[in-house]
Amino acid sequence: MMKRLCSLGVLLALSAATAGAADVAGHWQVAITTPEGTVTGEASFKQAGHTVTGWVGPSANDPIPITGVVKGNKLTLTTHPQPGRTVAFAQCDVTVNGAEMSGTIDTDKGTIKFVRAAPR
Repeated sequence: MMKRLCSLGVLLALSAATAGAADVAGHWQVAITTPEGTVTGEASFKQAGHTVTGWVGPSANDPIPITGVVKGNKLTLTTHPQPGRTVAFAQCDVTVNGAEMSGTIDTDKGTIKFVRAAPR
């Protein structure tokens, strides 16, 4: 009985540790605004607890890998472009608000907005 209670306690502690992270998994429409104008694209994220992986780019046919971390309702993403590729941002920090996320790219280079898209 005691062993089962300990196992349940560990499971509850792990659930509580990840429960505070916003859910960002899924497909997103992206708009990046800089002084030069606005570009649009797509993103797709998978999430395991606080860790986010996936891609961002002009389309699913032209993805740039990303990694990220969710802390509460804050998400930080880092791009990992392949050699010869350019990216709109190296890092972005956004606030998650339900089906939308918005924030800054590379701290002061512009803004980024994600809007959750319908599942594919």
